[in-house]
Amino acid sequence: MYLSPEQIQNAINTAYTNHAKETGGANADYIPFLKNVDSNLCGLSVVTVDGQVFSAGDADTPFAIESISKVCTLALAMNDWGQQAIMDKIGVDATGMPFNSVMALELHGDKPMSPLVNAGAISAASLIKADSREHRWSRILQMQSDLTGTDIQISDELNESEQTTNFHNRAIAWLLYAAGYLYCEPDEAVDVYTRQCSTLLTTKALATMGATIAAGGINPITNKDVIKEAYCASILAEMTMEGMYDTAGDWAFTVGLPAKSGVGGGILAVVPGVMAIAGFSPPLDPIGNSVRGQKMVASVAQTLGFNLYQCARKR
Repeated sequence: MYLSPEQIQNAINTAYTNHAKETGGANADYIPFLKNVDSNLCGLSVVTVDGQVFSAGDADTPFAIESISKVCTLALAMNDWGQQAIMDKIGVDATGMPFNSVMALELHGDKPMSPLVNAGAISAASLIKADSREHRWSRILQMQSDLTGTDIQISDELNESEQTTNFHNRAIAWLLYAAGYLYCEPDEAVDVYTRQCSTLLTTKALATMGATIAAGGINPITNKDVIKEAYCASILAEMTMEGMYDTAGDWAFTVGLPAKSGVGGGILAVVPGVMAIAGFSPPLDPIGNSVRGQKMVASVAQTLGFNLYQCARKR
C-alpha cells in the first residue's frame, strides 16, 4: 500500500490535534525524576523504512526511555546468543502478571518467562557478553544508540533517582540468581538494568528504533546493520505479548500492532516492513501507559489502515 508523505503527515497532525490536550492520567510518582516532568509535553513521530521522518508537537524533547529499553537489550542478547538461548535462559511467554511481579517468578519456578518484564529484562542484561560491569553497560548503551541513530546519553539525575528506589528489582535479582537465571552478580545486573532505563531519547529517535526493527534490522537513517534480520520477528512477537504491560491483549485486539511502552510516557508501535509510530506524553493510565500516547499512536495506525490482523474478504 502506497502512502504519500502528505497522507502520513496529515494523519500525524490529526492525531496530535485531537489528543494532545487529552485529560486524565498522572505522571509516574514512584520515581522522583518522572514525577517532576512537565505533564503538558506531547510529541508524535513516524519514521518509515526508507528513512522519511514526520513529526508533530514536542518531538525533539528528550524523555526517559524506561521500559522501552528492554527491547534494545533483548535485541543485543539475541544478537549475542540467538533465539533458542533466549527461550531457554529467560523464556518468551507472557507471565499473565504485572511487569514487576514476584508472584510470576514463584509460579514459574523463578524463570522470568519474558525479557520484557522486569525479571526477564534484568536477566537479559546479565546475559550480555561482557568482561566487566562497564563493558556490559557500554554495549547496551551502544545498542540504544545504534537502534535510534543518535548519541544516546544517560541522565545522571534520572539514574540517581532510579538507583535509590530500585529495592524491588534488587529482590527480584536475588531470586533469579538463586534459581540460576541470572548470569552475572546480582548487584551488577540491577545496576546495569537501572542505567539502561535511565537514558533519554526523543520521539524521532524512538520511531527510528522501531523503523530499524520494521526494516529487518537495518537503521533507515544511518543504514547500519544493527539486528540480525531473523531476530526481528521474534522481537515483535515479544512486544505483542508483553509490550503494553497488563493491557497488551487489549492493544493487540483494538490496534493490532506490536508495541512497547515505558513509564516515562513513551509508546512505540511497529508496522513490519513499513514504519514505526512513536508517541510521548508523561501522564499515565493506572497500568503505566501514556494516556495521550496510546490515543495518538492508535489514531495514526487506524487512519493509515495498519492492523496486522485485519483480513480482507475475497469476493
